[in-house]
Amino acid sequence: MNNMFLKSIVFVIFGFVIFAGCDSSNRQPNDKNDNVFSFVFMTDIHLQPERNAIKGFKQAIDSVNKLNPDFVITGGDLIMDALGQGYGRADSLYNLYIETSEQFKMPVYNTMGNHEIFGIYDESGIEDNHPEYGERMYEGRIGKRYYSFDHKGWHFMILDAVEDSRESSYIGLVDSVQMAWIAKDLESVDPDRPIAISVHMPFITSYMQIFYGSTEANGNGLVTTNAKDVMDLFTDRNLKLVLQGHLHFLEDIYANGIHFITGGAVSSKWWSGRNNGLEEGFLMVHIDGEDFTWEYIDFGWKVNEEEKK
Repeated sequence: MNNMFLKSIVFVIFGFVIFAGCDSSNRQPNDKNDNVFSFVFMTDIHLQPERNAIKGFKQAIDSVNKLNPDFVITGGDLIMDALGQGYGRADSLYNLYIETSEQFKMPVYNTMGNHEIFGIYDESGIEDNHPEYGERMYEGRIGKRYYSFDHKGWHFMILDAVEDSRESSYIGLVDSVQMAWIAKDLESVDPDRPIAISVHMPFITSYMQIFYGSTEANGNGLVTTNAKDVMDLFTDRNLKLVLQGHLHFLEDIYANGIHFITGGAVSSKWWSGRNNGLEEGFLMVHIDGEDFTWEYIDFGWKVNEEEKK
């Protein structure tokens, strides 16, 4: 048993999990509010006019507003979808998301997902010289694809790990320009400051092994293909948490002091009920200094046969 194995204890949680997090049994309550806060991570919303998704998303927003976290981070796949659609459909979906998300009563920090990339599938009929082609539609409607912010002693980095393959598909990749930005951004961060990352395409996941077998490999459309290169930029940094989406799957992998949490899905099975037994939901993350706990919130969405259509 080597030292790397000893350092890489992995916990995987999936299915009906409702609570997990760091061991805080010996932690005393912190009376200082300047480093105690909560936030919501909600991924894979897939907002659309069909399947009563608007009603479902509004119900999720109401649940978040009642919980009153400091802010919300979305994990990508905000809409369903822009990949293979003409301009009219993609435009209406972006407008729908922007309008509906205004109902949040706290700041929202968005992460880009693969379904936000406009027109890269051949069936869209969109040429790559269109002014909003690819990631440009997201940038023009939602904002920056990658950025960072600080909150009560933590540094948050929102990354874009989705790239147009130029072959009517996408892959999981953090591009070289963004890699340089990450390195530059970290220069201004104290090495001891806890860091959290939000990324749509997972860095690390057990998804294929859980559902398809222990030796099954991840495809380049399933995970961030250069995740190790990205992680190497955080060597000797206090990276605590990587929040992931894309898989509509709930897991917490703990390795080398970092939690890689794939956060389920607000839409679960794309607004058609449970996905592999997992209800529609989102993560509530509670921060106390450098420690945190999390819980998966089922916001009570009930699907009937009419809503599945």
